[in-house]
Amino acid sequence: MADSGNGEDTRVRLLHAAGDIFSRKGYQGATIRDICRKAKANVAAVHYHFGNKERLYEAVLRHAHEDALSRFPVDMGLSGASTPRERLSAYVRALLLRMLSKGENAWHGALMARELAEPTPMLGRFVDRSILPRMEKLREIVSDILGPGADAALVGLCVQSIVGQCRNYAVARPILVRLFPDLTYDDSGITRLAEHIVRFSVAAMAHYHDRQDEGLGAETAHAIPSRPDSHVRQ
Repeated sequence: MADSGNGEDTRVRLLHAAGDIFSRKGYQGATIRDICRKAKANVAAVHYHFGNKERLYEAVLRHAHEDALSRFPVDMGLSGASTPRERLSAYVRALLLRMLSKGENAWHGALMARELAEPTPMLGRFVDRSILPRMEKLREIVSDILGPGADAALVGLCVQSIVGQCRNYAVARPILVRLFPDLTYDDSGITRLAEHIVRFSVAAMAHYHDRQDEGLGAETAHAIPSRPDSHVRQ
């Protein structure tokens, strides 16, 4: 029997039920009635705790983000004296764990994947409040690795490449496990992926300008950010 829905326990059940249903059906396909049935709560509880479906969805996005960050923070508990490479390793491992973790919170990654595939009007606010601060952390790490004088455009491209590698293992997972049977997504597998992404990315940044310009069109060569005045630091 559904309860009256005024307690914090009901609010938490609604968040988890809504997260699971939104991640599977999308914002448009999910209904308040389905969410309340799964949460064993009265339909009026959604209005009491969140106001409407849109605000419930925003709350679910925020809850998933904050819960994932509390379990897998961007620095993974590193000290302030850590090297840029150690900070990048922690950041990448935490990001992969947030994307690929299983269990009762597996809907977190699935919800974000669906939001990226089917953007809602709430995405912009979520990016500004939640994703942008984390991205700035990665920008700082990449800037420290590239060293003083690193071109801002190059920093942005490297940040996108690092995140893109991580996202590939989440979004393309059903394909990758068939193409590469030895690929695993348990703790040791995620650690291996994180180390590969870090080694690959640090090496790429170290040798970014070790290129042959011959054969590049003028337009392509001009688009490549100029060489910074310092070497890559690890």
